[in-house]
Amino acid sequence: MSKKIYTGKVVSDKMDKTVVVAVTRLVQHPVFKKTVKKVTRFKAHDEENKCKTGDMVSVVEMRPISKDKRWKVISILEEA
Repeated sequence: MSKKIYTGKVVSDKMDKTVVVAVTRLVQHPVFKKTVKKVTRFKAHDEENKCKTGDMVSVVEMRPISKDKRWKVISILEEA
């Protein structure tokens, strides 16, 4: 089983070794069939505190580190 990898934007870096990453996806509305943007916010582990707000990052699924943290930043794709 391969781990999920998502790309998103860092929306908060106020915590120590943790960033909040907003992942946007397009889904079709079940009744009206219109394409709608959905945003999911993940808390991701950032070991060296390198990520800043506005960065585009890649996150990978991993074992739970805390109550909310189940993702890890693997690379910074684009700096703010």
